[in-house]
Amino acid sequence: MLNVNGPVTQELIKSSLSKEGTEILNEPMVQNLICEVTEDNEHSLTIIKCLLEGKITDEEISEEIELRLNIVRRILYKLYDAGLASYKRSKDPETQWYTYSWTFEKESVIETISKNYEESKEEIEESLAYEEDNMFFACINGCRFKFEEAAEYNFVCPECEKTLEYQDNSSLITELKEQMS
Repeated sequence: MLNVNGPVTQELIKSSLSKEGTEILNEPMVQNLICEVTEDNEHSLTIIKCLLEGKITDEEISEEIELRLNIVRRILYKLYDAGLASYKRSKDPETQWYTYSWTFEKESVIETISKNYEESKEEIEESLAYEEDNMFFACINGCRFKFEEAAEYNFVCPECEKTLEYQDNSSLITELKEQMS
């Protein structure tokens, strides 16, 4: 499990900031974020690589990687919606068509990764407090109840009617503490 508050994670985030050009795409955290946002593991990184190498319009990217224009645009708009890309619209005076010039927002990527890790850290802290502050009882089918709920049900599972037994959560508490250190 990744230690979200540890110096290694913080160093990875900081090191991503210093990456030049397409090097940022080699970072697993960046790759995961981009693929998660675009829901596309196949083309997203290639499209961003084109942006970072100077291909700024969707048409240029489409030609460069030989991918249908609508797929390129779909991925770019998903990145835009997540704040990871931006565009400027300009009108061609001859054709009267709009051209979109795209930019990959590296700083937003790093901010999003940092924010996600901060949220993970808070979730782990909340889970730890919940586990430490409560006593749990569970049936053999995995239904789990706090002491108060189990007592209300006379220590019989309301779903399967099996006896609720004390559940030792010390290993879960230990695991959560390790993630926090």
